Amino acid sequence: MSRRAWVATWAVLCVAALAATAALNASPAAPDPQPEKPVSAECAEYIADIEKKLAKAKAEGNDDGVLAFTRTPVGADDCSDAIRDHFGGDR
Repeated sequence: MSRRAWVATWAVLCVAALAATAALNASPAAPDPQPEKPVSAECAEYIADIEKKLAKAKAEGNDDGVLAFTRTPVGADDCSDAIRDHFGGDR
């Protein structure tokens, strides 16, 4: 192949790579967030209590967090999923 053909091929490949990069950068990085599930009043109260304890710990200079346990008495709501969803279970 001649030098012009090589240069033209290289230029076309570069433009295609730039177009593909621009298309990937323009696409959303993560899927749409899932809508929040409704939380029972009992679980919302428990989450609010944990939030207060976190705020108090931060005010006292303890930024390590708060350890919270969930127990489910007979007839009560199981709040473990709601707490995990609220505080981001991946932490």
